Amino acid sequence: MNEAASAQPASESPEPPRPSRRDLFGAIGAGVAGIALGAAGGTVATSAALSGGGRGSGTGTVPFHGAHQAGIVTPAQDRLHFASFTMIDGTGRDELISLLQDWTVAAERLTRGRDIGTGVAPDNALLPPDDTGEAEGLSAGNLTLTFGMGRELFAGRDGDPYGIRDRLPAAFAPLPSFAHDLLEPAQSGGDLCIQACADDPQVAVHAIRNLTRIAMGRAHLAWSQLGFGRTSSTSRAQDTPRNLFGFKDGTANIMAEEQSALGEHVWVGAEAPAWLRGGSYLVARKIMMTIENWDRTSLQEQERIVGRTKLEGGPLSGGAEFAEPDFAAIAEGSAAAGPAIDVDAHIRLAHPTQNGGARILRRGYNYVDGSNNLGQLGAGLFFISFQRDPAAFVTLQRSLKGDLMNEYVRHVGSGLWAVPRGVRAGEYLGQALFA
Repeated sequence: MNEAASAQPASESPEPPRPSRRDLFGAIGAGVAGIALGAAGGTVATSAALSGGGRGSGTGTVPFHGAHQAGIVTPAQDRLHFASFTMIDGTGRDELISLLQDWTVAAERLTRGRDIGTGVAPDNALLPPDDTGEAEGLSAGNLTLTFGMGRELFAGRDGDPYGIRDRLPAAFAPLPSFAHDLLEPAQSGGDLCIQACADDPQVAVHAIRNLTRIAMGRAHLAWSQLGFGRTSSTSRAQDTPRNLFGFKDGTANIMAEEQSALGEHVWVGAEAPAWLRGGSYLVARKIMMTIENWDRTSLQEQERIVGRTKLEGGPLSGGAEFAEPDFAAIAEGSAAAGPAIDVDAHIRLAHPTQNGGARILRRGYNYVDGSNNLGQLGAGLFFISFQRDPAAFVTLQRSLKGDLMNEYVRHVGSGLWAVPRGVRAGEYLGQALFA
């Protein structure tokens, strides 16, 4: 990548000489101490990340190290490449640890806009490059890499090959089957996941490509998903984006500035094993939208289904976008004196007051996976949420059983991962799990 374009804190020391390919990954097994570290601190991105935008618009960097992993409360970037991995049969604890160590070293460099190892020009031209090179000349693009661990690592295999079965959190239960699910195994689950978000799609793809290559022999890519046009804001400095139905999405999302709400609804606390405290749970759902049917639906019906106005995003009970919905309000001029917000409208069924106060932090993205031979778009929402307890998501999803929107969506992919706390300088991802 273009190192000069990556905004570095003034206090950061100059880039040290790059280690050789053998030195870099040979030393990882002994730990990550001694590897050049990026800026330490929290997970709030530079102001460049707030602007969103398309390719190359984000030139800042987001610190990799911190109390929490980046990519959760970080101001949501414009592009996504999400990847799920399966550990190769026969691998054990040592292979899993070495993979997490290798990923730690690579992720820290990638998020600073650096090449991996010796870059695209290895010491020996007869060897393949350490870095695939397609991001050469590009900035860091506010890249964040968020890593999760699937339940299969703990309890889904014969025996206990990774020696962590006794570290399985009590709350880490499989997601149940939900009404209207049409899940495809090829787009669901996984032992490990990586969420790569950036303001440049090539930067995000480059990160997943190289982390996949590094995993060779230990884990393989099971499935992945590209996303564009964030469908949620995670900071009050960001405008509310729109989904492919044309409505503002995530108006009531938990924001990075809501420290109390984050502590209550997002960050895992003392109820969990020590290795997960300060982390979270990631739910991913691939939701296919029947775009063509929606586009033939009247504006009045679309707004009834959502419970908000399409243009401004205000609740149908009145007020602007951020006005609190009034579920007791009666529709004006209604002969039947019905509710202003339908009893099965999405906004009502998903509201915390209808779900025992349950809230989640959303980081979803639009997607289009081409089209079929009938001229229909393979489009929808790649939904991502972070929550302190997966039960919060289960509560909300069950509430949506009667959602009017179900006529226009199909859930075709699903996954749940535990996201360890942030990586401190000198540590590797999930190190406390193996202590």
